[in-house]
Amino acid sequence: MTLCDTGPLVALLDRTDADHKRCAAALTTLVELRTTWPCLTEAMYLLGQEGGLFAQDQLWGFVADGLVSLHIPADDEWERMRTLMRKYGDSPMDLADASLVAAAERLDVKRVFTLDSHFRAYRLADGKAFELVP
Repeated sequence: MTLCDTGPLVALLDRTDADHKRCAAALTTLVELRTTWPCLTEAMYLLGQEGGLFAQDQLWGFVADGLVSLHIPADDEWERMRTLMRKYGDSPMDLADASLVAAAERLDVKRVFTLDSHFRAYRLADGKAFELVP
């Protein structure tokens, strides 16, 4: 399983995005992509700004077709997200990033499909670093 951040979701659907080709190439090597509601929401917003409803509907298609599944957080993950945002407040860590770190801890996953360099600094609860794709 690989957790998927906002950036690749947008880049995959926006062919004018500078990272489109890189993300499309990386996608061919990944199986079982999972994202979080905050990442999906952020991607919907960004795609709406660039491509409108058509682009947003394509993202819904990723979910409907099973290319990306949604992680539904357990009740205690929200408090973990809050704690993470405080810990990395100087970065700053946004909700989407915090949701991915909390999901990674819950699901015992280290691989994140992201374009966000902050994930080089973020650590899991056990102190381990993330494996970043691409």
